[in-house]
Amino acid sequence: MNRKENTSDVRTFRCLAFPLIGLFALICLIPFLLIIASSLTSESSIIRYGYNLWPREFSTEAYGIVFRNPARILNAYGVTIFVTVVGTLLSVFINTMTGYVLSRRDFRWRNIFSFYFFFTTLFSGGLVPWYILCVKTLRLKNTVWAMIIPVLVSVWNILLVKGFMNGLPFEIIESAKIDGAGDFLIFRKIIFPLSTPVVATIAMFTALQYWNDWYMCMLFIDTKNLYSLQYMLYQMLGSIQAMREIASSTSVAASSIPIESTKMALTIVVIGPIIFLYPFVQRFFVKGLTVGSVKG
Repeated sequence: MNRKENTSDVRTFRCLAFPLIGLFALICLIPFLLIIASSLTSESSIIRYGYNLWPREFSTEAYGIVFRNPARILNAYGVTIFVTVVGTLLSVFINTMTGYVLSRRDFRWRNIFSFYFFFTTLFSGGLVPWYILCVKTLRLKNTVWAMIIPVLVSVWNILLVKGFMNGLPFEIIESAKIDGAGDFLIFRKIIFPLSTPVVATIAMFTALQYWNDWYMCMLFIDTKNLYSLQYMLYQMLGSIQAMREIASSTSVAASSIPIESTKMALTIVVIGPIIFLYPFVQRFFVKGLTVGSVKG
């Protein structure tokens, strides 16, 4: 009887939940479809009719403006990909190693260091001393490392890793030490494979941070060959807006400059590659964010 009731409850839940989830997924997909359609719509149509899910007047003029200099776009893609890949690998390695040390029960100073890291999230030295440190001391000006090193360590990721690894049995480490394994070997062979959910989670967060960052490039980079994709497109959008303002004060029709459709085309160019990374790691997100806070 209980089995039949459970089966009936499961069927009822599926009948209600699946359509609601499908509807919610469709609602989440609508803004992305709107961006694609708007990027393929003429500027005059957007001004006249607004944004639509289907182009009223099909036009690829916005993409023509974005890719007018394809070599420049490809170079910016190369810089951004290098910064994202190298920065993510280094950041994940440093943050997971730090979180592992802080989670070790036999480390006497772990609470003091945890408070030290947390304290830096409440107070900082300010932008000017930080800029002087990066430029004068570390000499990061006009180097690709200026977009990697300043954001290499994340206290949030360290504490997230620490919380996750606190839930791992300490007896595993003790038994490995009895067998003669060193600390780095224990981390590489035992702890790191067991921490796949939290590693994938912070890797995705870090990759998105590096991919979307333009502020570091604005502060430290003057060489156009080292411009990241986001900063280059930011400059391009600023130039288009300046052209619109100049056109509005002359006899040139402002609607002839496709600024709105270009915004959407720039959005597609920026989020297109990184969005394909999400399906590979999204299954780790819930577990990586929640397991560390659940104590058995």
